[in-house]
Amino acid sequence: MQVATGKPPAKEKWLIAVTVMLATYVAVIDLTIVNVALPQMRGTFGVTLDAVTWVAVAYNIAEIVMVTMASWFTRLMGRKRFYLACLTVFTVASVFSGLARSLEMMVLMRTVQGLGGGALIPMAQAIMLEVFPEEEHGMAMAVFMMGVVLAPAMGPVLGGWLTDAYGWPWIFYINIPIGGFSILLVLLFLKESAYLQRGLSRIDVIGIVLLVVGLTALQLFMEQGERRDWFESTFIVVVAVLALVALTALVLWELRVEEPIVNLRVLKNLPFVGGVSMGLIFGLTTFGSIFILPLFLQQLQGYSVLDSGLIQMPRMLIVLAIAPVAGRLYGKFDNRLLAAIGTVVMMAGYFDMSHFTLQVGWQRMLPGLLMTGGGMAFLFSVLSAATMRTVPPALFTAAAGLFTLSRRIGGNIGYAFVANQISHRSTFHEARLVDHLTPYDARTMQALDGITGRLASHGLPPGVAEQSALKLLDGEVARQATMMAYNDVFWMMGMMFVVTFPFLLLLGGRRR
Repeated sequence: MQVATGKPPAKEKWLIAVTVMLATYVAVIDLTIVNVALPQMRGTFGVTLDAVTWVAVAYNIAEIVMVTMASWFTRLMGRKRFYLACLTVFTVASVFSGLARSLEMMVLMRTVQGLGGGALIPMAQAIMLEVFPEEEHGMAMAVFMMGVVLAPAMGPVLGGWLTDAYGWPWIFYINIPIGGFSILLVLLFLKESAYLQRGLSRIDVIGIVLLVVGLTALQLFMEQGERRDWFESTFIVVVAVLALVALTALVLWELRVEEPIVNLRVLKNLPFVGGVSMGLIFGLTTFGSIFILPLFLQQLQGYSVLDSGLIQMPRMLIVLAIAPVAGRLYGKFDNRLLAAIGTVVMMAGYFDMSHFTLQVGWQRMLPGLLMTGGGMAFLFSVLSAATMRTVPPALFTAAAGLFTLSRRIGGNIGYAFVANQISHRSTFHEARLVDHLTPYDARTMQALDGITGRLASHGLPPGVAEQSALKLLDGEVARQATMMAYNDVFWMMGMMFVVTFPFLLLLGGRRR
């Protein structure tokens, strides 16, 4: 088998970049592409809404476990062989996911699909860092960023179009030609790593069990917490305790064994710890905003899935424009300054979005979307390269797995946080608004009289018109309260980046 003994020529390194990013894109997009198709799947399988959500949960659990185990498997099987195996498993599972006609079959295939797709993400980052010279790591991570950040945002749009036009199976069938072409490219261009240590003297069975149990329990806690009213549910309490115990035991165990399933010793590297900590906040806000923006546009603004995707398109396009710029600037200036610029721009974007109203048009939304997208591209490109800069090449895959894990856990926290806060803050604001809706408030009575008069002018009897006016006023109060809750969440997302500034100091400065 071919072994990469040095940096490949310019043409070859870009061929390798295309090879790994193509597979990574489809693996990441499958995190969100199924969400819009769940109602149609529910009809096909004849199950409840709660039951069909396991189609998404199964993939997320399997994916996050394999993200963490990617480095161990590359040592066990070799990088190219393991990459091919994952890509093949992912593609074949996509076929059977599209063919599934029962919920049990679908959940099983989505689990297998997640096992295949999860390891592709940290492996792609490690491969790109290895084949590009250190001075081009900023550009390499800019390309990597376009896949791992744009793909989740594109998922609902692409999934909505495919589901409406061809039916939900096509959200899986679209992976087949891309997967087949990626397998061909891997066979032609990907080589074994000259840095990667091969072979294991023993299999860390205890570590594998603790990792699978801990991450599965943590994922179930995040995914099901809001739906089951958090700690009011016995199930949530059990999985929370199980996650805490298993993951604590995992850390203690992995620091003792010579060949751990998760190489936690890389966390002795302070710049890497700073980057991982920032990655957690980045994942929380990025995935949280990917979740909240479609809800805002579709539920409060009344846009269709496709139209809401088109309104968010400038946010995606600015990523494509800014990421290469950030990649070029990496190493030419202090990395901490570049990361701080991206952070401040993202904060400004979220603060701008915290002033949206129910009457906001797409023109008013544009500045916030552009600032959050541009800041996201700038920060992630520099952060990825700066975080991995002090990691030895032999540990690239292990470090990339932990860096990806931090973003994914941050994303899971983001989903749970956004759902919880929208519900909680809506109730809070509605109670505050209702306090002002009294017969003694002149503006309230004037509005109610106006609505009643308009309804009566359309032929409704006086008593019916008055009751209908009260219902309309109640609905408007609920919409205004929900809008205020969205404003609160956008503001909180901006404020979260304040926590990252101390971690910026841990990142390395200018490349020597």
